Amino acid sequence: MSESRGTRWLDAEQQASWRAFVVGLTLLLDRLDADLQHEFNLSLTEYEILVRLSERPERSMRMAQLADSLAHSRSRVTHTVARMQKAGLVVRSTSPEDGRGIVCTLTDRGQALLVEAAPVHVHGVRDYLVDLATAEDFAALGRVMNAVSDRLVEGHPEADIRP
Repeated sequence: MSESRGTRWLDAEQQASWRAFVVGLTLLLDRLDADLQHEFNLSLTEYEILVRLSERPERSMRMAQLADSLAHSRSRVTHTVARMQKAGLVVRSTSPEDGRGIVCTLTDRGQALLVEAAPVHVHGVRDYLVDLATAEDFAALGRVMNAVSDRLVEGHPEADIRP
């Protein structure tokens, strides 16, 4: 294609890399989700919610902050958390600080499920991604994705956990 309206088209190598990234990421996330669904009837998003809560003091987080940390819409996280609450994995309550916000808290049952599911998830992450790349390539991937995150979501709530 020719340059039009200032568009900088991808060259053939860039296009091939971009398509490999899109297909690879889709397959990776689908496989990680399927592994958790098969073993624990738990989606990848539900697993990530359990992880985020487990890392917080008192295993609690405001719903808005939880949605932001996952880069998901608040309504999507609200629906997911509602399902998780029915399963006894989390509870929701009003914020003790101001009584306005809703706080999501990981239950002992949710923590136990996370402890059981984590090895399966980590095995998948290693098997499907980490162990396929050199340490340098994997570190480069992290740097690139941090740059993408920084560009797209300035002030993202998880920026403080980056090395």
